[in-house]
Amino acid sequence: MGRARILLVEDDDSIRTAVGAALRDVGLDVETMPSGHGLEQRLAAWRPSLVVLDWMLPGRDGPELARVIRSAGTAGIIMLTAREGIDDRLHGFATGVDDYVAKPFVMAELVARVRALLHRLGAVPATVEVADLVVDEVGGTARRGPSGLTLTATEFRLLAYLAENRGRVLSGTQILTQVWGYDDYSDNLVQTHVSSLRRKMEEHGPRLVHTVRGLGYVLRETAP
Repeated sequence: MGRARILLVEDDDSIRTAVGAALRDVGLDVETMPSGHGLEQRLAAWRPSLVVLDWMLPGRDGPELARVIRSAGTAGIIMLTAREGIDDRLHGFATGVDDYVAKPFVMAELVARVRALLHRLGAVPATVEVADLVVDEVGGTARRGPSGLTLTATEFRLLAYLAENRGRVLSGTQILTQVWGYDDYSDNLVQTHVSSLRRKMEEHGPRLVHTVRGLGYVLRETAP
């Protein structure tokens, strides 16, 4: 199964850049658009798995574009909106929106909602396997061989992020952004949770989470 494709339609340059980078950091293919102009052509040419769509856009707004997306295929739709009214949300759901993320949002929440919807759509595997490790992000479980791992919510998010990017070295800032939702780098915070995760994993097998000095951490079967 290839990498899931995300189309991001957002007119705010800073949000578009930040969200695009965050989604690419979790291994997704991302294309961006500042408005809905030419959306039909982009959908037909690129066939995204999911569209992240701002409500307030120049020209056609989010609900109108949601109808276009829904009529064009089976791509999931997540709407970004500052509109909190229940009538607005019901209107959006009626146009085919699958989920909402309210502005301002924590990046980790948006990424989690994107990944959750991709899992529901079957666009990404429900489980990731590395050696004897099996991580089931949908079920919220992890095991090594026959032994289940008892992890905190943060440790599981950390392991799921490492597993989705297995073989790729992730910096401390990337981990903080995706697991905790902020990028004010704290080396101690990341180290503490990696150490705890390693201890629990290594009760059941050899080391899989490795440190790459000066660069970050990587999940793979052999040391770098």
